Amino acid sequence: MKITQSDKFLAQVLYQRRQKLATLINFPTILWSGLRIPRNYPALTFPFRASSHFLYFAGLPLENAAIRLEAGKLELFLDDAPASSTLWHGEMPKRADIAELIGAEAAFPMAQLKSRSINAATIALQDSLTQLQQSQILDRPLTPPKSPTGIDLELTKAIISLRLSHDAASLAELRQAAAVTIEAHKAGMAATGKAQIEAGVRAAMESVIISENMTYAYPSIVTVHGEVLHSEHYHNPLQTGDLLLADVGAETSTGWAADVTRTWPVSGKFSPTQRAIYDVVLAAHDACIDSISPGVEYQDIHLLAARVMAAGLVDLGILRGNVDDLVEMDAHALFFVHGIGHLIGLDVHDMEDLGDLAGYQEGRTRSSRFGLGFLRLNRVLHPGMLVSIEPGFYQVPAILNNSENRAKYKNIVKWDELEKFADVRGIRIEDDILVRDEGREVLTGKLPTKALDIEELVAVSA
Repeated sequence: MKITQSDKFLAQVLYQRRQKLATLINFPTILWSGLRIPRNYPALTFPFRASSHFLYFAGLPLENAAIRLEAGKLELFLDDAPASSTLWHGEMPKRADIAELIGAEAAFPMAQLKSRSINAATIALQDSLTQLQQSQILDRPLTPPKSPTGIDLELTKAIISLRLSHDAASLAELRQAAAVTIEAHKAGMAATGKAQIEAGVRAAMESVIISENMTYAYPSIVTVHGEVLHSEHYHNPLQTGDLLLADVGAETSTGWAADVTRTWPVSGKFSPTQRAIYDVVLAAHDACIDSISPGVEYQDIHLLAARVMAAGLVDLGILRGNVDDLVEMDAHALFFVHGIGHLIGLDVHDMEDLGDLAGYQEGRTRSSRFGLGFLRLNRVLHPGMLVSIEPGFYQVPAILNNSENRAKYKNIVKWDELEKFADVRGIRIEDDILVRDEGREVLTGKLPTKALDIEELVAVSA
């Protein structure tokens, strides 16, 4: 196999990552890639996605593989494809060639992994078959990745510290994902005028991603029911007066993600009430991005969004009261219940398989407050971190019609005024922001956010 310059760069990047890991731990580590999972019969499987922790150190989405890391050295464990598979899958790279590509010092078939597993740490994978394999090879029970113990906990903390800041190689991938995501959103806006149902817009957006040999980083949200935060239905008709919320992000072939949301009027023109709420959400979005820099508390950014949202809703006559008091009593969370954002990297919600070990700085725990309990990230920002900023306004019937909420906020929410905004089910505006040595860089900043610019992009489809 001929090694190219890009191949040499990959090996160098992986070498540097495992050298950094070696400065943090002094015991061997085994990371598994995972297995394909059958859909309904063995030969028909869900698309394979390698474990992100494996990808960070192995670089390639290898199936049913493992790597052993110790003292900065990498060993690859992977079975060569049987000759019979050539008919169905074509010629597959050999284990030795892959080992050379990723800079492994040695390569073995999977059967030899057991002999190299003594006193090794790991991170449990999500799928039960791989977890069983991990437990059998390590000869010990595994705890869930959110609650590791012993050397697994030490390993988890070390990997978190590395993955919190992106190196040049990962940033190059993240920029690619962001660029394709921007084009996907533009295609969705352009397709709206001719689409009959949400699925038509979704198809236009995902076709851009697929045409770049990428996949979507998470199930696309393309819905006129923006109040449903993770809607995965695409059958609703697109009608004049509707807002369409599209939360769609690309993922590169090696697993790096983007995460962007835009909300636009199906007709190409916001109604006065829609525009009013949109501008409130945009004000929160812009204020939060402007506040990002090293040393800033991410929770403070969330609270800034809450204050801007509350102030805007007071100005519109939806809420009454002092802004700080409204935020303290979580009145804003009636309409903005989720956190302001999350980490982005190899996972669109990066490292959330590790729970709050990754998202929350050591010693911090989740708040029980209505307006803070869904905050996914509670850390001091530092250079190299990539985070999302995604304020939103949602009229969720289960929240607004809840009897306890009605009683608690009966003198806070002007319910009659709120009814005037019935054509606003949900609005979210989301971008991906890199924390730099000084200030920030919006990786997705080439996709417009201002209402007039959004209307212009949609109008070309009308």
